[in-house]
Amino acid sequence: MPGLMELAYTTAGGVVGAAVTAYISRNHERRQLRSAVMDQLQRVWLVRAGVCDIVPRRTGRPAAYMGGGQLSATGELGFSAVLEDGSDAERTLREAVAGLVVASLSAGIPRRVLDFAGGGEERALQCEVIRLADQRVGGILGESLEELMTACAEYREATAQLLLQALWHPWQVRWRMTVRIRALRTEVEALHRKQQAAVTLLARAAQR
Repeated sequence: MPGLMELAYTTAGGVVGAAVTAYISRNHERRQLRSAVMDQLQRVWLVRAGVCDIVPRRTGRPAAYMGGGQLSATGELGFSAVLEDGSDAERTLREAVAGLVVASLSAGIPRRVLDFAGGGEERALQCEVIRLADQRVGGILGESLEELMTACAEYREATAQLLLQALWHPWQVRWRMTVRIRALRTEVEALHRKQQAAVTLLARAAQR
């Protein structure tokens, strides 16, 4: 009997040990995946924040964005956004967003959350282009520019928070996903109208 008891304890200990090892391994992998997402998100933020100027667009097609119907202020106004090192901001942002998508999908974040998060950063870049273009023509947008930039910042923050919550609290976000997505769609439609109105005014000023 002692032999059987020892065997039972040994077997139980082995099962518990394997479970603990698997749990630690999963936690370690989860931390690595989350860290990769945070690194890529930081990269996206730095690109958007690094836009320093706009220059006349060279011949070629405007950037393609995650949201099919998204307004491209650079395409409409004929400018390219550039970073401090002279590189094309839109191209660099697309590459950064692509890296964020890969890391986030690996971490289990739903694709529709990523569409809004990436789209929020892309719209923020376009709003920065509008701001710089308005400076070029003497600030004709007035208070509407401040309203646009505020709306853009709030939308970008909301999409980023949705991504972070999906990363760190996936079960909580899942219950409220439909409501959050509906609210973001309403918000981005209003932002799109503000962007379109600003671009229309700037294009008319440029023609004059």
